[in-house]
Amino acid sequence: MGKPKAKVDGEKCLACSGCISVCPQDAISMCGGRAFVMVDKCISCAICIQTCPVGAISGEVY
Repeated sequence: MGKPKAKVDGEKCLACSGCISVCPQDAISMCGGRAFVMVDKCISCAICIQTCPVGAISGEVY
């Protein structure tokens, strides 16, 4: 089993872009007014999960 990768809940995301600014791999971008994680770039550091003010990002194993 692989490490959990970040996943954004589009219903909760406020599009504050805080997660984008802290991602060391530039694995998060805005798409349709919500954060989107490119799982192929995600290194499972969980910095974005800790940064999200509304808990819109969680870890999911792909």
